[in-house]
Amino acid sequence: MTVQGAFKVRKLTGHIGAEISGIELSKAIPEADKAALRDCLARYQVIFFRDQHLDLQQQKTVTEIFGPALQLPYVTAMDSEPEVIRVYKGADEKGGVFGGDWHSDFSFLERPPSGSVLNAHTLPPHGGDTLWASQAAAWDALPAPLQELLLGRDAIHVGKPYGVKWAPPVNEQSGAGIKMSRGDPTADEERRHPAVLQNPVSGRRMLYLNPTYVTRLDGLSEAESAPLLDQIQRHVTRPEFCIRHSWTPGTIAVWDNLATQHYAVNDYQGHERLMYRTTFSGMSPRAMAAIPEKPGQAAAE
Repeated sequence: MTVQGAFKVRKLTGHIGAEISGIELSKAIPEADKAALRDCLARYQVIFFRDQHLDLQQQKTVTEIFGPALQLPYVTAMDSEPEVIRVYKGADEKGGVFGGDWHSDFSFLERPPSGSVLNAHTLPPHGGDTLWASQAAAWDALPAPLQELLLGRDAIHVGKPYGVKWAPPVNEQSGAGIKMSRGDPTADEERRHPAVLQNPVSGRRMLYLNPTYVTRLDGLSEAESAPLLDQIQRHVTRPEFCIRHSWTPGTIAVWDNLATQHYAVNDYQGHERLMYRTTFSGMSPRAMAAIPEKPGQAAAE
């Protein structure tokens, strides 16, 4: 455990995740501590705060520490809180769950969200965990030929769950507990983002790929891209690059959406689960593109 600012930081795995203690997010936080929290997020990619029990206004205030609050398309927000999504699955709901596959949130948008804050309210007696995978650690361990293939190349993203062409089967869609827009042909429009980003704070390179929204690599067809993307995805989600978080009421999680993928586990049928999510914006993926080094540049430096 280390001390950073006025709080303590406990690293949770070898590559991703830290738990922060000794801070009450419901109270005013000095600017120096806010900067230290942003540094922790850049370093650990997902950070957790236990026993916070924030109301929605307090959660929105915490969100602003990391970036301007963002209203997301396609998912219906709360009537009185347009920046808050009520992530709910009822005990009697069947089928899928919101976020129930590996993804980086809304990567098909021109300006995807930089990160999110999730506030655990009502939890099932078992299950309902969330996993995150470090795309920075995955990049570091990626074989050199794949690094060379991806560096400086774009990936093509589309809003599959919200469009027409790739709409998921009804039995895999999330239920009535969370409402979203589907069947929008504009969500099928292609969007290009760099396949490899570089964090401006930590300097680390990281993949920016995910199976939910990426259809192919620029310059390759879907058929040519599929085996490469499948191989990379299996690599990204190796256990050593992941953290699995078991929620307790009042826990707050903050994650870097551009450095991670995440997955909501759907294993609590017959029980309800309620979380509140806010989202923040930041730099665009294009502004964070990792630039290939020129021949001899590394040696000269």
